Amino acid sequence: MFVVGLTGGIGSGKSTVANLFAARGVPLVDTDVIAHRITAPHGIAMPHIAAEFGAEFVAADGSLDRARMRTLVFSDETARKRLEGITHPLIRAETEREEREAQGPYVIVVVPLLVESGTWKGRVNRVLTVDCSVETQIARVMSRNGFSGDQVLAIIARQATREARLAAADDVIDNDNAPLEALEAQVDARHRAYLSLAHG
Repeated sequence: MFVVGLTGGIGSGKSTVANLFAARGVPLVDTDVIAHRITAPHGIAMPHIAAEFGAEFVAADGSLDRARMRTLVFSDETARKRLEGITHPLIRAETEREEREAQGPYVIVVVPLLVESGTWKGRVNRVLTVDCSVETQIARVMSRNGFSGDQVLAIIARQATREARLAAADDVIDNDNAPLEALEAQVDARHRAYLSLAHG
């Protein structure tokens, strides 16, 4: 199966672009969706997280206490690595299973931290980056999530730089306040190119 890794910083519009590909019949595998599923009530990661971090990180419904964990991993790099040691292998296994089961000419794998992970580049045929300015990212996330500018900047600071994402990209979609028609035209162009590559 021909695999395109779709990435971009927070607020870049990855989900919008992914949904445009899905509307053209391309199956999506979203690592964020998988991450939420494995940490949902009684998700496969939860026994390991409870054993590693303690019952206080498990919410009453059996899911991950996201707010508590977010606070911990933002302030403690070792804790972040311990959490990733549990979740990343499970996410990878689930991603590979969904890729195998995907029905379509090629598959898009949505990986927000593709550049940061270091291993994804070798697991996809093409890297597609959704790009926009940092100013646009801040405005979108403040509007969408109700975060302060400083909160958004703190998240951006923990992600790969815009320059690093562009350097890792085989293909780029410009989503710096592009109207939907312009975004669709870019997706159509990439879709045609990926169909051609997938069919060899």
